[in-house]
Amino acid sequence: MPCKNCSSSPVIQLTNSNIKLCKSCFIRYFEKKAFKTIHQFNLIDKKDKITVAISGGKDSLSVLNLLNKLAEKRMDIKLTAILIDEGIKGYRNETIKDAKKFCKNHNIKLNIYSFKDGFGFTLDEMKNKLKAKPCSVCGVFRRYLINKKARELKVNKIATGHNLDDEAQAVLMNQFKNNIQVSARLGPITGIKRNPKFIPRIKPFYLLTEKEVMTYAYLNRLTGKYLECPYESESFRCDVRDFLNDFEQKYPGTKHSIISSFLEILPLLKTKYESSKIKICKSCSEPTSSEVCTACEIRKKLK
Repeated sequence: MPCKNCSSSPVIQLTNSNIKLCKSCFIRYFEKKAFKTIHQFNLIDKKDKITVAISGGKDSLSVLNLLNKLAEKRMDIKLTAILIDEGIKGYRNETIKDAKKFCKNHNIKLNIYSFKDGFGFTLDEMKNKLKAKPCSVCGVFRRYLINKKARELKVNKIATGHNLDDEAQAVLMNQFKNNIQVSARLGPITGIKRNPKFIPRIKPFYLLTEKEVMTYAYLNRLTGKYLECPYESESFRCDVRDFLNDFEQKYPGTKHSIISSFLEILPLLKTKYESSKIKICKSCSEPTSSEVCTACEIRKKLK
């Protein structure tokens, strides 16, 4: 069966449909849907200063590529990139190469910060000193550094490559762990209420699947070979991802249904938790929900 829009050979069949698209038609479909998401959820305003959190992987370079196209048309938007080097030997040092190459080719300022400089240890070293799972430690420190450094860069939004699969996994993880207040911070633009200490994150790929993002990255030659974090298999998210993928295969449309239903209740969750107070960490003066932030608690254990 040829492409739905022309007679060319298809490169992908869209999830939950019999629609097949060729390379050029798919790229148009993908970018149109991402731009529609930006407009639908008011993710970008005039004169925004946006930094894109990248890793050098397919998701982050795809969203950087898309927003760079937007910035070329809208001169009022300022775009930079930020990369956190966790210090994972044989993994992050490889993806950094792709990130540097893309940013150099497109004249995008790339700001790189490391766990080693920020916390005194690489993630590999932390794994040997702590009993906690690497992914839980990595997530805390990555969010901490990205928010802090983005604020220092004086940007007002952080764009991420999170896709529909990622969000569906996060929703289920919070349900399984009874972290409903955490779910209230999710959505196409994060946070319950605006606070100068927190830089909101926007997700232009919120309604696009991981398969679609991967195809877009491959067709645009944005990355080299696909690399998976060596610690990923140890994470709770990995188990939820595999469970959800298996369920999606048996019952197509499951992921879309999770996100559609979540978007309906999200305004209620934000209203319910909008009175929750943001505190300032007594140790580092960064925003937190406790007296001392989780990053500082972990740093105490490292010492």
